Amino acid sequence: MGSVGIRELRNQVAAVVRRAGGGERVVITVDGTPVAQLGPLQPVGSPTLDDLAAAGLVRLPGRTDHPASPTPVAIPVDVRSDRVIAALRGDRTGRRPR
Repeated sequence: MGSVGIRELRNQVAAVVRRAGGGERVVITVDGTPVAQLGPLQPVGSPTLDDLAAAGLVRLPGRTDHPASPTPVAIPVDVRSDRVIAALRGDRTGRRPR
């Protein structure tokens, strides 16, 4: 699926309609915001996130950066969970605070 700004749509309407007739969904944007979509008469596959955004059902994320994945912690299976939590907190005795 592609997106086309309103100005580009005005300049190349025949080419965009041909793309839509060929089965591609084209999202039309105004100032970068999806406002409409042009596509085939019969739906092709399941809707994408851009389809849902064009329909106004979801908002696209504002952030483009992704937070780093958390570092996995290996937890032994033969140890009580309260002792593992105490070790992660820095309490080496493994006793619960009172």
